[in-house]
Amino acid sequence: MVWMVLVGLFGSFLLLGWLAARRARAGTAADLLVAGRAMPLWLATMTMTATWVDGGYLLGTAEGAYRTSLASGIQGGLCFGLSLVLGGIFFAGRMRRLGFTTLIDPFEVRFGKSWAMVLFLPAILAEIFWSAELLVALGATLAGPLGYPVGVVILGSALVVVAYTMMGGMWSVAFTDALQLGLVVIGLLAAMPFIFEAVGGIGPAWNGYLAARAERGGLFPPVSPAGDFWTLPAVIGWWDVSLMLVLGGIPWNCYFQRVLACRTPARARWHSIIAGGLTIGLTLPPLLIGVAAFHYPWPAALRERLGEQAAEVLPLALQQLTPPLILLMGTGAIMAAVTSSFSSSILSAASMISWNGVSKLFRSGLAMRHLRWVLRLSILGIGLMAVLLALRVRSVQSLWFLTSDLVFVLLFPQLLWALFDPRANRIGSIVAFLVSLFLRLGGGEPLFGWPPWIDYPGLLASLLPGGLPGGEAAWVDAGSGALLFPYKTIAASIGLLLLPVVSRLTARWDPPRPLRSLTPVTDPT
Repeated sequence: MVWMVLVGLFGSFLLLGWLAARRARAGTAADLLVAGRAMPLWLATMTMTATWVDGGYLLGTAEGAYRTSLASGIQGGLCFGLSLVLGGIFFAGRMRRLGFTTLIDPFEVRFGKSWAMVLFLPAILAEIFWSAELLVALGATLAGPLGYPVGVVILGSALVVVAYTMMGGMWSVAFTDALQLGLVVIGLLAAMPFIFEAVGGIGPAWNGYLAARAERGGLFPPVSPAGDFWTLPAVIGWWDVSLMLVLGGIPWNCYFQRVLACRTPARARWHSIIAGGLTIGLTLPPLLIGVAAFHYPWPAALRERLGEQAAEVLPLALQQLTPPLILLMGTGAIMAAVTSSFSSSILSAASMISWNGVSKLFRSGLAMRHLRWVLRLSILGIGLMAVLLALRVRSVQSLWFLTSDLVFVLLFPQLLWALFDPRANRIGSIVAFLVSLFLRLGGGEPLFGWPPWIDYPGLLASLLPGGLPGGEAAWVDAGSGALLFPYKTIAASIGLLLLPVVSRLTARWDPPRPLRSLTPVTDPT
């Protein structure tokens, strides 16, 4: 039964992708990469929301509420929704008005093609990490109901998504996104009543959660440290990560690909703002399911399993607490969320490779038929890399946050000043990027086993007369060795300061280039 439903869903995605592909089959590069800049507001809003409401969003929200606190659960969806609102207010209209095609275009105009290709690297890596996170979420969701190894599920699902993304580019992805977002909403709404009934109602579940976690029941951390959980490092760390997610959610090509597909700058702004509101609203179902799962009396074996793999809390709740039909609908919802975002991510990365890499840097004036094949091969390659990474990393929430970490520290300062500072130059961009990268890598990365080699707590303790509150050890996670110190915000902030300052100091040797408007993408002949 599960197989039949999944085959039907995947088949419908392929069919819809093929039908939508006909809109770009004989068109220009604009049709393939940004839907001919003719996407209606309703479709742009749905594809944007579907892209952000991904598997990591659903599983990570439930995981955070179950494993740590309500503030941890709501953090990702709330902050990414706010990033869409801010992106719509400040960035979307300007990018669309200038006729860019990808995130990398303003870097190319302001800093030159060669340095733009360096800035291209973190943008591509972020998309690959995000794609891997989505496949991890999909494997965690489908492996249980299907009874197959996670690797088999990840590989099979990736093949289907890669296939329909290769068919028609942005049009195929947008229409399948609209269908998949509808499945997400229907599946979650259908599952919630059964899950709440299994735990005696949402009221008892909520009260039980608050009774067991009195200090963790707020949607935001307290203003000042309180209790054993909300220590000073924990409070500062929550706001540090939140700032990273809000600002780090803007410099994404998959975001701007939808912005640039809109018909006018005004519509580009409004579709982003509306999608941000929808993204914030859709945090509620997985958050409440995480609360209900915490209250549910799991068998010892399953509770131990969730202690090791809390990312499985949402699929396990569907599997154990809902009837078979609702299980299929809920599983289909998560699958739809994952596949919509996975297709968006691999298309986004492939668009940058084909448009900014091959078409402009290596083969200027690439013909349409060649550009199409470069895009397809890039989609296939990005999908393969995401599969390989997904098989090695199994923490959904960690991968989800790492992607915003990269773009927050390295790309947000670059995008902000490239668009809004007429005196920004390449030397300023290079210095800011290298210093921010050095400071970020100095904090280590537990996800890959990289220890910190800059002693941030020790450096600050030496500058403060009374040392750090709680001592230096309080700013290091005892389990993972990760720094709780806000070094990511420090790295990004120093980059934000350095780029305009160095640009002005070096303007004599490297005159700033104007942010000129680019003509819309056409088929080069």
